[in-house]
Amino acid sequence: MRLWHVELIPYLDNKRLTGQWRELLAIKGAIDKNGSPNHGLVNKIMWYEIDVFKKYVDIIYQESLKRNFNFSKKKYKELMSWECDLFGSFKWQGFRNYWHNDRYLRQCFFNIEEKADNDMIEPKQWFKIFTFYKMRCDYIDGNN
Repeated sequence: MRLWHVELIPYLDNKRLTGQWRELLAIKGAIDKNGSPNHGLVNKIMWYEIDVFKKYVDIIYQESLKRNFNFSKKKYKELMSWECDLFGSFKWQGFRNYWHNDRYLRQCFFNIEEKADNDMIEPKQWFKIFTFYKMRCDYIDGNN
């Protein structure tokens, strides 16, 4: 389980984007059933407002529409109308600064790189991710 760094979403291959959609549905299901996703890589979502989760859902769904995917509109509406008082109070800015920050981007990048190294991602898709990451890191480091 993982919530891919929000900046990587447009560069994910179709398999990972579809997997992310399933992941979001699984997170909601686990919270409804157990009160928590119960997985170390995604439990932090509970620190944030439910609106942060919904914004991430919307980003995934909008990317699916750009790719002409057929993600369930019914499930999307269900996720976007979901109410759950188990979520915390941190806002989107905290999500971006303390979880989906530069360090987490590196972690996600290296996870995807390992998949590319083991032929789990098409070279063309890997090149898009690598190019984005290289440009992003050069920008951060002031090497542009």
